[in-house]
Amino acid sequence: MRRTSPFPRRYYASLSQFLADAAWLFRHRTRLRQARTMLSPAFRERLMLAVTAVNRCRYCSFAHTRIALAVGVTNAEIARILDQTFSDCPPDEAPALAYAQHWAETDAAPDPTARERLSCEYGVLRADAIEAVLRMIRVGNLLGNTFDYILFRLSGGRLGLTDDDRRLV
Repeated sequence: MRRTSPFPRRYYASLSQFLADAAWLFRHRTRLRQARTMLSPAFRERLMLAVTAVNRCRYCSFAHTRIALAVGVTNAEIARILDQTFSDCPPDEAPALAYAQHWAETDAAPDPTARERLSCEYGVLRADAIEAVLRMIRVGNLLGNTFDYILFRLSGGRLGLTDDDRRLV
């Protein structure tokens, strides 16, 4: 039997992990609604793309690239965000995008001082809205990656990987 390489993306390793994230979204649904009014559609999409760049969910990358284009984010800006570079982004959004990247890299456990700086920069309510968007896209990313992980396992490693994944393993 051929051994497969480990799956290189973050995914839900247990149902309890998913349920904890889903429960957070349910408990904080007011924050999610506030995010729709406190943050522009382009800003929300930039945040989602920044998290997706770290978690590398191919489904979210595709969907949120299309949505970002529809709300006015340029192709060049999207490409840079997916490359984890924020040089084309509006300067007032750069701190939140850097925080989003840090937040995703730490698996939703950011350094408390980073969270404090986010609150100082944007205010507590807006920082809460930003974090709600990050949590929401994380759930989407991990669900997409979990689907790919299942494909990977069921196919003996032949399915579920992207070209980038194959370069990493």
